[in-house]
Amino acid sequence: MLRKEGYKVKTASTRNNKALRLAEMLGLIAKHKATTDIVLIDTYGAMNFYYAYLVGKTCELFGLEYIPILHGGNLPERLENSKKFSHSLFGNSKLNIAPSKFLYDIFLQHGFKNTQIIPNAIKSDNYPFSKRASFRPKLLWVRRFQKRYNPFMALQVLRILKQSYPQASLCMVGPEKDGTMASCKKLAKEFDLDVRFTGKLRKKHWAELSRNYDFFINTTSVDNTPISVIEAMSLGLAVVSTDVGGMPMLIQNGLDGILVSEEDEKAMATEIIRIIENPEIGEKICLNAKAKVDEFDWDLVKKEWNRVLN
Repeated sequence: MLRKEGYKVKTASTRNNKALRLAEMLGLIAKHKATTDIVLIDTYGAMNFYYAYLVGKTCELFGLEYIPILHGGNLPERLENSKKFSHSLFGNSKLNIAPSKFLYDIFLQHGFKNTQIIPNAIKSDNYPFSKRASFRPKLLWVRRFQKRYNPFMALQVLRILKQSYPQASLCMVGPEKDGTMASCKKLAKEFDLDVRFTGKLRKKHWAELSRNYDFFINTTSVDNTPISVIEAMSLGLAVVSTDVGGMPMLIQNGLDGILVSEEDEKAMATEIIRIIENPEIGEKICLNAKAKVDEFDWDLVKKEWNRVLN
């Protein structure tokens, strides 16, 4: 997106091996330090936090300004558990970009006043809205297969729905991370659930796939403001999510989505059934959600980025 605005952008890294990935990141900065104006660092709260820290230190070594872009829903935990590293990385940055008020408020509480909100952006044209006047028990889940995202809850929700709707189905999109995909496949077979596992898909492919489904379920135990939920709202899917992290700041419960307590599969299934039986509720929620996420369109968000980068 920045390239299309006329910026010259070099990126790293596509490596799966952690050591090679880090080497590519640091090598890119060293190679282009003389022609670089600023370094943007995608920053997460798990082990990848240390990539960001080392990239930040490398930028300081070469006298380059850097901006961490805050992604991880577990960054608040990182701020508490790695205070020294956090203060070094975030305190010395030109600016910290928070995609939500959730992370913005937490960073302010920890003394990082050099923080600004710029929401996650999407190209709305890539996620065309499909109006739904009726809703079937067809569920879409998009995330990495990792324990923190609780994919097992999606299967439990489907299992409950199947009692009332034998034709209920679930599509799970995302790559394997820690072995949970294999466990989910085993569970789906054990309970004879209609589940499709696609593996990782390009965004445009799962956007096309979404036409076959009516609900987007977000079962995570840790979250910020996930871009996949914003994309689902743009596509016209009825979003039902756990109320963790920044989700209550993205979704107003009952207005543009539904929020339930963490690990409460019964509540999630009940809300899905309520919309199936009262489609006018789902229709209003989806229309309100689309109106909200139009504010995340890149044509609006890029103005904020241009102000920061210029």
